[in-house]
Amino acid sequence: MTRTDLAEIYRGYIACLNRQDWANLAAFVHEDAHYNGKRVGLSGYREMLEGDFRAIPDLHFDIDLLVSDPPRIASRLHFDCTPAGMLFGLPVNGRRVQFSENVFYEFRDGRIENVWSVIDKAAIEAQL
Repeated sequence: MTRTDLAEIYRGYIACLNRQDWANLAAFVHEDAHYNGKRVGLSGYREMLEGDFRAIPDLHFDIDLLVSDPPRIASRLHFDCTPAGMLFGLPVNGRRVQFSENVFYEFRDGRIENVWSVIDKAAIEAQL
């Protein structure tokens, strides 16, 4: 798989998330998915994402930086949103916040198997 191929798969994954197209999530996420070292499987990964959209009704994933080095992707995602209540243990309660997530993905068979995510919680705290 080339760098361009993997980057296009990743862009398709982000589009799938932004459409909340859960029926097609399996095309992008491996059934043996791991998140920050913990096996969550496809169903747990989907539940996590659905929970994110419940907590943040206007959630939109915006790719700020993308580096492809098969079988891995490194991405910096930007968020500008209004979480309904608590977010990462912080009382956002409907205030608009902006923050970034630095995330690394490892693919197997063209689908995400491992995700390592670090969210800039300090940026959210500074806005509250």
